[in-house]
This record gives sequence, C-alpha cells and structure tokens, in this order.
Amino acid sequence: MSIVSYVFGIVAALLALVAVVELLRRSMLRERHAVWWLLGGVLALVIAIFPQLLTWAAKVLGVSVPSNLVFFIAIGLLFLVSLQYGGELTRVEDNMRTLAEQTAFHDERLRRLEQERKDTAAHGEPPNGDATPRPGGEQATDMRSPPGKGRGREPELGSVHEP
Repeated sequence: MSIVSYVFGIVAALLALVAVVELLRRSMLRERHAVWWLLGGVLALVIAIFPQLLTWAAKVLGVSVPSNLVFFIAIGLLFLVSLQYGGELTRVEDNMRTLAEQTAFHDERLRRLEQERKDTAAHGEPPNGDATPRPGGEQATDMRSPPGKGRGREPELGSVHEP
C-alpha cells in the first residue's frame, strides 16, 4: 500500500467522524441516529490505520478479496441505518395520524359550538341561558358547551367522531 492511499484512508475516516460529530454538535443529527454513523467512522479509521487488520479479518471469515468484506460491512451498516429510519418514520406517521384525528375532532367541536352560538343569537336568547348584565345594556355570555356535550372531555385517540 502506498503512503498516499494510507494517508488518504485516514483523512477520509477522520473527516467522516468530524462531520458526524459536527452534525451532533449543531443538533442537526440526534444521538440515536448517529450511532451507526459513528460506528462506521470508527471502523473505517481503525481499518485505515491498520490495513493488515482487514486482510486478517477477510482470511478468518473466508472472504477471498478484502475489499469485498469492506463492501459487505458497508452494506450491513446502511441496512441498519435504513431499518432504524424506517422505524422512526413509522412512529412519526402514527403521531401525525393521531394529531390529524384530534385536530379533526376539535375542528368539528368548534364548528358545532359556533353553530350553537349563531342559533341561540338568532333566537335572541343568550347561549346556555347564562347572561350577566353589563353597564350600557350589554350582556356577557358563557360560551362553554352545555353539560354532556363534550365539556371537559378529551377526544379518544383513534376516534374522529365525538363519542
């Protein structure tokens, strides 16, 4: 192995590790996502510093060409990263669906309350029959929903309709 390729391997591995650490430092990458990248960077650095270790590992594992072992390990690491991101994506999708259902529930509840307010205002009676006289002849109204109409109740997860 030439000195240029030896130095290039070490520099490339160090740059990869520095990039991952910098992304962690700037909070652009979470620790749980950086684990596999740090493992790959450390592994690359060890192999770059001790290239005979790769040849030894290839012989022990029965791989005839050491670079094939590098590709196999790289593909394995990328598979683990992909698997981790797939699990994270599934959790995020579940959270988004739950939030969308809750938003739909709250939108429907708000629409019903606004309609109830319009209906009671059209009949000239205060909403829910609660009116407090104010100076100047105005009346304050209580805009809470009546008992039994969702007051103080939270939506059930996974349900779009009010129970």
